[in-house]
Amino acid sequence: MTLFKGSGVAIVTPFKEDGSVDFEKFGQLIDWQISQEIDAIVVCGTTGEASTLNDEEHINTVKFAVERTNKRVPVIAGAGSNDTAHAINLAKELERVGSDGLLQVTPYYNKCSQKGLIQHYTKIADSVGIPSILYSVPGRTGVNIEPSTVSVLAKHPNIVGIKEASGNIAQVVEIARSVSDDFALYSGNDEMTVPLLSVGGIGMISTVANIIPKDTHTMVMKYLSGDTKEACRRQLDMKHLIDAMFIEVNPIPIKAALNMLGKIDLEYRLPLCPPEEKSMKIIKEELIKYGLLQ
Repeated sequence: MTLFKGSGVAIVTPFKEDGSVDFEKFGQLIDWQISQEIDAIVVCGTTGEASTLNDEEHINTVKFAVERTNKRVPVIAGAGSNDTAHAINLAKELERVGSDGLLQVTPYYNKCSQKGLIQHYTKIADSVGIPSILYSVPGRTGVNIEPSTVSVLAKHPNIVGIKEASGNIAQVVEIARSVSDDFALYSGNDEMTVPLLSVGGIGMISTVANIIPKDTHTMVMKYLSGDTKEACRRQLDMKHLIDAMFIEVNPIPIKAALNMLGKIDLEYRLPLCPPEEKSMKIIKEELIKYGLLQ
């Protein structure tokens, strides 16, 4: 039931000036990502501005990604909500349009207990026939999935992995210790990918992969094939570029970088907006230093 090994891109959702989804540029991004050896396309997550897509847009964006990808790589669809009933309905729709798997963020704002998390994720997983990846990002949601909770949920046949973005490597180690070898650990922090791989992880769900998909794929595969020294070198080489992609809240900088590379228009949905001028300067400088711009 493992959905992928390697680098999955948490792909942006391009918008037109009128605010609608720019499916032409979205399709071009998907094709480019696959040509650059990306291992999975993760649609309508945090980086895809899913929180400002209505359900029809969300479903249509995932459907487009499934059709454009055409089984070349897995498509994993963000389906989380702070309302379990809504998450179930969305998960069913995303299964219907052909998603290979689901990414389920923890309930935000109203929060819940660890007991509530177990019930929330279990009900969603029970409602569909495709696998789910848990998504723990307490810095955005205010809710952490404790290792003991992951251990319980990992026993569900439809819950096959976790995107761990707590930034707490000790927590990652405890999760790795408490789950079976076939439960997939993915780094949700680009700068912590190699440390997570070192305790049994099999990949990353990445923001920076939007601009360097081949490099993120190669870094993970080098580690998994035993060339840990080269993987570490690549991780360190990416560090300043990764930092620039989080100089403001994600996905503001990564969309600016893609715009500088000529791949999308500089359009967001409020309350997100283009970066400050000083941030734009840093983003451009790091793209040049990395060799992506002249």
